[in-house]
Amino acid sequence: MEPTAVMTRAAAVAVDVVRGIGPDELDRRTPCTELDVRALLNHLIFWTGVRGYGAGLKQPPQPGEPEQGHDFTAEPGWAEAYAARAAATAEVWSDPRAWTGETSLTGNGSRMPAGFVGGILLCEWLLHGWDLAVATGQKLTVDDDLAAALYEDVAGRAEMARQYGAFGPEVDVPPTAPLFDRVLGLSGRDPAWQREA
Repeated sequence: MEPTAVMTRAAAVAVDVVRGIGPDELDRRTPCTELDVRALLNHLIFWTGVRGYGAGLKQPPQPGEPEQGHDFTAEPGWAEAYAARAAATAEVWSDPRAWTGETSLTGNGSRMPAGFVGGILLCEWLLHGWDLAVATGQKLTVDDDLAAALYEDVAGRAEMARQYGAFGPEVDVPPTAPLFDRVLGLSGRDPAWQREA
């Protein structure tokens, strides 16, 4: 399946989880051991709601654009603001032109193939969407097409992502497990991870 066809759905899946997070859950731990819910939300919002949008348009950071480290969760209506940002990013990346040439996700001038950056956004929405869902007692609903698109992307980047510390060591998942669980294992996540009581 063409990645352009799944971006809007992937963003919507993540937004559903973000909307379900209450203020009393921001300090909970997540499967990303170095990030609590608040820090992971801010990471997701920055990369998929701010820089992901700019990268899709192939434009540098704009004046007044929030910077990495910004606490979006401290702002009133932050979840709905993210819903709008994520939808805008998904719309940009639903255009095949966003996937051509090179672009910069960081905005610091370092450029990568645009298709690689688009795949990062897909991973952010679905993998970190799952991280946030299980950390807050929610269920992430990923259909077969989304799982297949994610698997194709993760399988192609897993070893390099491990070298750079973006993915942990692969977690063994039975080959008979649902495809999304196998993607989680490939990305270094344990599908059986449980949130703290």
